[in-house]
Amino acid sequence: RFSLLLLNLEEYYFEQHTANHIINKGCRDERKFRGSLKICSKSIIFEPDDNIQPIIKISLRDCISIKAPEDNEANNPFTRDTSGGISVVCNQVFLIKERNIIAPYKTVRGRTEHLFQLDVAGKLGDVVQTLHQLYRASCLDKMGDQAAMITAILQSRLARTSFDKNRFQSISETLHMECKAEMVTPLVTNPGHVCVTDANLYFQPLNGYPKPVVQITLQNVRRIYKRRHGLMPLGLEVFCTENDLCSDIYLKFYNYQDRDELYFLIATYIENHITEHTAESYMLQWQRGHISNYQYLLHLNNLADRSCNDLSQYPVFPWIIADYSSSVLDLTKPETFRDLSKPIGALNKERLDRLLTRYQEMPEPKFMYGSHYSSPGYVLFYLVRVAPEYMLCLQNGKFDHADRMFNSLAETWKNCLDGATDFKELIPEFYENDSSFLVNSLKLDLGKRQGGKIVEDVELPPWASGPDDFLQKSREALESQYVSEHLHEWIDIIFGYKQKGSEAVAAQNVFHPLTYEGGVDLNSIMDPNEKVALLTQILEFGQTPKQLFTIPHPGRIIRKLKSLSRTSSHSVSITESPVSPNEESFEDLTEESITLAWNNIAKLKLDEQYKIHKEAITGIAVTCNGSSVFTTSQDSTLKMFSKESKTIQRSVSFSNMALSSCLVLPGDTTVISSSWDNHIYFYSIAFGRQQDILMGHDDAVSKICWRDGRLYSASWDSTVKVWHCVPGETLSNKKHHFELLAELEHDVSVNTINLNAANTILASGTKEGTISVWDVTTATIALVTITEYLNMLFCCCCFFCLLSFSCTDSRHLLSAGEDSCFKVIDVQTGMLISSVTTDEPQRCFKWDGNTILSGGQSGELLIWDLLGGKVIERIKGHTGAVMSMWINEQCNSVITGGEDKQIMFWKLQY
Repeated sequence: RFSLLLLNLEEYYFEQHTANHIINKGCRDERKFRGSLKICSKSIIFEPDDNIQPIIKISLRDCISIKAPEDNEANNPFTRDTSGGISVVCNQVFLIKERNIIAPYKTVRGRTEHLFQLDVAGKLGDVVQTLHQLYRASCLDKMGDQAAMITAILQSRLARTSFDKNRFQSISETLHMECKAEMVTPLVTNPGHVCVTDANLYFQPLNGYPKPVVQITLQNVRRIYKRRHGLMPLGLEVFCTENDLCSDIYLKFYNYQDRDELYFLIATYIENHITEHTAESYMLQWQRGHISNYQYLLHLNNLADRSCNDLSQYPVFPWIIADYSSSVLDLTKPETFRDLSKPIGALNKERLDRLLTRYQEMPEPKFMYGSHYSSPGYVLFYLVRVAPEYMLCLQNGKFDHADRMFNSLAETWKNCLDGATDFKELIPEFYENDSSFLVNSLKLDLGKRQGGKIVEDVELPPWASGPDDFLQKSREALESQYVSEHLHEWIDIIFGYKQKGSEAVAAQNVFHPLTYEGGVDLNSIMDPNEKVALLTQILEFGQTPKQLFTIPHPGRIIRKLKSLSRTSSHSVSITESPVSPNEESFEDLTEESITLAWNNIAKLKLDEQYKIHKEAITGIAVTCNGSSVFTTSQDSTLKMFSKESKTIQRSVSFSNMALSSCLVLPGDTTVISSSWDNHIYFYSIAFGRQQDILMGHDDAVSKICWRDGRLYSASWDSTVKVWHCVPGETLSNKKHHFELLAELEHDVSVNTINLNAANTILASGTKEGTISVWDVTTATIALVTITEYLNMLFCCCCFFCLLSFSCTDSRHLLSAGEDSCFKVIDVQTGMLISSVTTDEPQRCFKWDGNTILSGGQSGELLIWDLLGGKVIERIKGHTGAVMSMWINEQCNSVITGGEDKQIMFWKLQY
């Protein structure tokens, strides 16, 4: 029945002794109860073996005397004896768990004497000496002095002990590190010794509670996080699962050097087994729908120092539903949901106006809200029915007043909207599968409300048939389309750029300065009493999560549902759909085949290869019917290769300068090639001759794109130019007519460009690694120089830079450069959301948003799992760098061109 929750906050449990508790010794009604005597830093606790009897807790501060009963030195209450008995006289005692029922502590006031007879009489002297020291500490007037003396006693005990190496799982284990630390659980910490070997992480509690050794196999570790505990960078949390809310162990160290060394040892061990995820990598997975809203919020909480083991930094989740009165929950109506763009305190305009008036009149430091949205009290407010002992620990052995309990969802939501000091958000349990926190299954006596109603189960809204149904509908709401479209707004407030500074002020999201990371430097406070008081205040008030994002968080990519889809076909008739069944099936089939192809892209097999150039191949283009392959090369030639006859049918040289890229215009009548001689050449396939020349740049043309009658050309002259091209009539020898629509200026040479599928956004990459994202819809017929663009990102220092939009939604831009990194950028916000380091520079690539097929410097084709950040397949290819790559629309056929002057044809073999 004993637990560390019976201790006061910031109290330690040192040791236990088997003993008898003797009441009324020497009298006719003398009684003896066998049990365990616990020596704690601020109290004495006796746990009887008989569960019917209450646990007795005596605060050392309430003691009048502690002595051996046979000692005659009346003037000295602290003495030693070998009788094995300790007499404790106090003026107050707490009775806990009488009849083994969890209930508020019963306080017995008045002078009472308690005799504890130890089984091992020889330990009496040490026990009395320990109690004497702890009693002196408890009687000090200032909390800081008390804490300092108790800490000294604790450190002395830790210094006299070490980890018991006999506890190793194997005698062959090699010790890497041993140090002192505390295991952290909600509201309590337990001191002991940490030990790391080549196979296991161990923690041995000083008191042997709850078991002699906690052991974690390093091979099972999946995640490890450095934590801020008590506002200090001293925590470390270890998870052996990918998605669980609670960790396997949370440790607090006495200095950050020990913490960092242990982190390094474990991280080094597991780096070959798992990939360390950042907030940006989780964001990419969330945006693309690979993890749910719930999972994403859980990961963000973990990365922001939120832990189930620290109630002052418990994971925070949003209120989602705003309707607690309807009989049916309609998730298609926006008014069903809470406004996720505002903090709880700003949802009620009248209350907000009052708070802002007070804020404006307040001296520095200013804050809008007098309480936080997450604190130990709020967490236990929700969890009291499943964690009553935690509530009793936090509130000195008492439950809260019945009318202030978590009685009703509707009442709680209303109070969060209207209450003068209630701004709390929710906890993850509201979106999980265990509804026990809503039910008083322990039959706790939580009191009566003012109207006489007994506090039992939480009152649910009319639209919920029961606790499980409530959680099910809450999860559906969290994963709904409305929330998916707006969740990033709440993330901006809690974890993002609206958390601090001027953006927080504009968003009415300002809390007390002490709640923010870095709001106070405890090391700079010399007065121990001030430090303890400040720490206590902060831990009880709650803490703001670590800031994860400093620019606006991008929204989730929402797939627009077609009018006739698999998920809704049972309720939508074919006649209601504007799309014919055959057409829809064809679209679905194409999409499915592409997805299937990318899922199996690692099964690419080399089909054929041909050496057709004298220098490296720089560009590949294929006619719509797939019969002819055009290639450009540094040997200055454009070649036409027939797939049927497997021969070169055309070879054209426009000048003595290298060609950099090529493309086939719609209709398969014209090929366009860009050249290092500053020109763009038009070649007629049908007539086999040069048709036109566009002399549009002052330096080499590095890349060209064609969409909807517009030609986009990038050049080393630091410009990208947009041309409107009217094709000439070949038979009458009329030339193309070129009209310059826009000139996009850069500071240095432009190496590459790429258009999104909608032809609205153009990305350009320079030789210095700067990526610019341009809104090309502003390019009109009149000649303009666009000097404003959507975003500029310094992506990588590289001589070359490759760019490609995600094919399905154009929300993400993938880049690669000489720095050997793939980087994913959110186009709307400019945020770098993923970075994957490669072994060597990648010279060309294709991707579907999740998987990358790239050609490396060494000639290999590599298949990358972008979300996992790792290579999943290496395919031997060219003998030199892979310089260019083409993939067909179905994504099951690939052509590569290499530095080895060859083209290689690859096919997907399922």
